Amino acid sequence: MAITEPRESDPFAAAESLRAATSEAGIVLPSLGVDPASPALGLVELGRVRAEVAFHLAEALRRGVRE
Repeated sequence: MAITEPRESDPFAAAESLRAATSEAGIVLPSLGVDPASPALGLVELGRVRAEVAFHLAEALRRGVRE
């Protein structure tokens, strides 16, 4: 998996991109969204997930790094 520089710093686009990618891996981050408290920073809030979801996300990242 190639790592590329972000093409934009729009937090809404970044959140949707992450939502699509995690969905493809069968992972749902229910609290994923843009942090409204700090709009100038463009932060994406990942939120809380159950431990099993965190393990699934970690495994998906490891698989991607190996590819």
